Amino acid sequence: MPNIALYIKNMCCNHCIMVVTEELSKLGFEVQSIEPGKVELVSTIDHHDRNVINAALAAIGFELIDERKSQIIEKVKTEIINEIYSGEKISENMICPEYLSRKLGCECSYLSNLFSSTEGITIEKFITLQKIERAKELLVYEELSLAEVAVQLGYGSVRKMSNQFKKITGLTPLHFKEIQKNKRISSKKVLKAKKCKSISKFYNK
Repeated sequence: MPNIALYIKNMCCNHCIMVVTEELSKLGFEVQSIEPGKVELVSTIDHHDRNVINAALAAIGFELIDERKSQIIEKVKTEIINEIYSGEKISENMICPEYLSRKLGCECSYLSNLFSSTEGITIEKFITLQKIERAKELLVYEELSLAEVAVQLGYGSVRKMSNQFKKITGLTPLHFKEIQKNKRISSKKVLKAKKCKSISKFYNK
């Protein structure tokens, strides 16, 4: 039986997640996974169940978002992620609420308000977070230079990307790359030591 995803307005923090989880548990619904703005139930629900959940959530300051609105949010996320991970160079202002508004055929203000009230962050913030995650991959796995990553992700300069990277992660891109490199070296050393130990045990039997 497939899981059912529900989108919940005003569920924006860890405390909200805890409250919503407890409320759904009281109603007898098992939660598969939960994150700001979204919860997945283990089983499907009917119209009556949805009304019961909506009434219970409304009593504690939350609101179920209808299927059309939830689809819009998912489309926004998909468009952003597809653009960032496409492998193509992104122009500095290519991914923005105005671009998404034109792409999805929704008013920009409506799209921005719907997204932020549901997800707990703005569209711009979501874009930034996805770009930083992509930057990590490009730095570590594809081993691009800072300048190449900045160009790939549509930053006007290396400095702008570095400032945003540090603001999100607490590390400069170069420091992050060095840490990941050292982790890989340490892992290889551990594996090599284990292998040598196993061989030694075999010959000492």
